[in-house]
Amino acid sequence: MSNQFKKIFGIDLGTTYSGIAYVDEHGKPVIVQNAENQRITPSVVFFDGDNIIVGEVAKENAKLYPNDVVAFIKRSMGDPNFLYEYQAKTYRPEEISSYILRKLVNDAKQHLGEEITDVVITCPAYFGINEREATRLAGEIAGLNVRQIINEPTAAAIAYGTVETEQEKVVLVYDLGGGTFDISMIHIKPDAIDVICTGGNHNLGGKDWDDRIVQYLVEQFQAQTGSTDDILEDADTWQDLQLSAEKAKKTLSQREKAPIMVTYGGERAKVELTRDKFEEITQDLVERTISLTHDMLGEAQKKGYKAFDELLLVGGSTHKPQIMARVEKEFPAVKPKVFDPDEAVAKGAALFGWKLSLNDELVKRVSERTGKTEEEVQQEHVEIPDEIAQEVAFDTGFTLAAVKRSKVTIRNVVSKSFGVVALNPDHKEVVVNLILKNTTVPTDVTERFGTHEANQETVEIRIMENEVSDKNLEPEQAIEIGTAILDLPPNLPAQSPINITFRLNEEGRLEMTAVEVTEARKVSVTIETSSVIQGEALEEAKARSQNLIIS
Repeated sequence: MSNQFKKIFGIDLGTTYSGIAYVDEHGKPVIVQNAENQRITPSVVFFDGDNIIVGEVAKENAKLYPNDVVAFIKRSMGDPNFLYEYQAKTYRPEEISSYILRKLVNDAKQHLGEEITDVVITCPAYFGINEREATRLAGEIAGLNVRQIINEPTAAAIAYGTVETEQEKVVLVYDLGGGTFDISMIHIKPDAIDVICTGGNHNLGGKDWDDRIVQYLVEQFQAQTGSTDDILEDADTWQDLQLSAEKAKKTLSQREKAPIMVTYGGERAKVELTRDKFEEITQDLVERTISLTHDMLGEAQKKGYKAFDELLLVGGSTHKPQIMARVEKEFPAVKPKVFDPDEAVAKGAALFGWKLSLNDELVKRVSERTGKTEEEVQQEHVEIPDEIAQEVAFDTGFTLAAVKRSKVTIRNVVSKSFGVVALNPDHKEVVVNLILKNTTVPTDVTERFGTHEANQETVEIRIMENEVSDKNLEPEQAIEIGTAILDLPPNLPAQSPINITFRLNEEGRLEMTAVEVTEARKVSVTIETSSVIQGEALEEAKARSQNLIIS
């Protein structure tokens, strides 16, 4: 393979487990094992003095040092209120996640004997702007060039559409991970992968099943011992029960019962958890995934998609027989397929990165031949001649078919709605959505509003994110993600026109432009969320990360 070809790795930054992959010389995605010879790495971080330990060893130490171990950090991405303190230093979710990324990348470097700089990182489809920006910053703190953030179900569909099928079909991707649930309808075609609709909940996943087991164990301990203590207030006991619950859950995927020992305050209780009981205490969680699935299918029907051809189960939490049985019951006409649940997302991200890299090379060569800039080639969708594709195939070592396959178009949708606060005819504040959820991205929307009063000097534009598909909604149903102030010329009458434009790119990054029509005064803002690490704190995190030993 040519040294000029830039290899872009794919990373599944998961709630409970993470993985890294690349595309080999045959155009096939390959998972890279970590230093412990595991194909996936626990997303657990152990602060051990001046060292940071990530993965299985960190998970094992959680039992001994529960206050020095951080797990499930993905659920706090984009949360401005989350701070972890260790040895008088505070750490944000982005920085802790960067340690997981560095572990994956460092181990892959050692395994492959090559540098890794460029990556594609996945996130739940239901992540909003704050969470996506936090994910990107985690990569930046880790010293990586994050080429793109893509949705996990889309990555799984890319892996399926590239590796498993070349036929046109509509696929439902049911993605239940360790901490998140996504449901997406995706139209796979020979020349395109189109996401039709997406839905889900980024606080619903395997950990919730673990928590139900933990609560059951507490109840059984209290019943057997007569204790009324809240044993979860003890950090050691809480951590021990979390690990026992995860182990029992995995056991119950293979066996009908799992014995668990609960120890606290010198007393012990032996609990036998059956599969039937496990399914009983978690049934409402399964039903939430089914309800969210039907919500998404309702949105898909509005876009003309009333049926699907295949149903893919991905994500580590779909191993449970409970999930397969419930999905089969709900959709009897389509036999669900368990598709590479632990690795599909990382492989799909690698394929997406490979596509980006090949496309970069193709565009560069077309630019050299035509005299157009690379930006013009991209924007004008210039056709790639077969001879250039053949050259790239020869120089990179990929087959011509693989190079042509890299030109498959991938179109995603936005999982949130975006709007501004305005006054309705009753002078009451409402949110007016300009971009509705499940709109194909990139997208560009302009709407005209008016000033409220005569001689108004400024307009404050409050930019809102929400999960509502309606045009108008109450402000309480949305969160503010940015503001902008537009200065107005003097002596304007009331209802003077203001044009507001929203532009949303493929990664979910939002730009807003507001123009006062009479004198064309303008204000533009790219939403840089204040909910993530930034400024001096970001630079400190980068410096600290590079000086830490991570293993």
